[in-house]
Amino acid sequence: MPLYHLVIIALIQGITEFLPVSSSGHLILLPGLTGLTDQGPVIDVAAHVGTLLAVIVYFWSDVRHIVQGVPQVLRGQFDTPSARLLIAMSLATLPVMVLGLILKLTGLSDALRSITVIGWSMLVFGILLYWMDQRAQSTRQLQDLTLRDAWILGLWQALALIPGTSRSGITITGALNAGFTRKEAARIAMLMSIPTIIASGALTSLDLIGGTVPLRDTSIVVALSFAAALLALSLMMRLLNSLTYTPYVVYRIGLGLTLLTIGYSGGLGS
Repeated sequence: MPLYHLVIIALIQGITEFLPVSSSGHLILLPGLTGLTDQGPVIDVAAHVGTLLAVIVYFWSDVRHIVQGVPQVLRGQFDTPSARLLIAMSLATLPVMVLGLILKLTGLSDALRSITVIGWSMLVFGILLYWMDQRAQSTRQLQDLTLRDAWILGLWQALALIPGTSRSGITITGALNAGFTRKEAARIAMLMSIPTIIASGALTSLDLIGGTVPLRDTSIVVALSFAAALLALSLMMRLLNSLTYTPYVVYRIGLGLTLLTIGYSGGLGS
């Protein structure tokens, strides 16, 4: 695969994975908008590995806190802060794993990859994010996360299987609705992304059995998506100290309306 193609994919994935604007929607649009070939599952997995490493590095103290809960849970100690957070993150991942497997086995995931679906998702879930951001009574912190919260946020996250929804965006929307602060909502969404990315990467990797893995291409994509994701994540978390999610909403609405115009006019194979 040409180097410039790898760079484009890595930057799109890295920058948009943790911003509430839908990385999958942008990657689906890439071939139609540019004429480039679809990157395939190998590069998809590589890009997700890069973003996974970025969120682990950025939230390392939280990740270490969660990992400390593993031996505690194995010993039957379920009431420690680390154990409760580990269980909550695991519970929050179940809905997207189950629904994702169903969509993959039935082939419905491919049926959703259309420009009009992405356009409507960008528009509708962008407006929902704005509404929740404006009306939310945001006072709760990560330590206030309950198992009930985790399950409900997991159901919100499962909506991200609709292309254009944004996994981080819809999870942040759900967390705002549950009363978490803007920054804590983003923090929870990022921590929830770790097991979700691992699960989706493992599922996608099933398609690679028996195939060849281009080491050069995957290494470039992992490195670049890691750097881009770490930069985008750091910038977003800093901006949340003073800004709302409105700039992302404006972008989503603008892109959504553009895609719907193109889609209903018969462009890009809608």
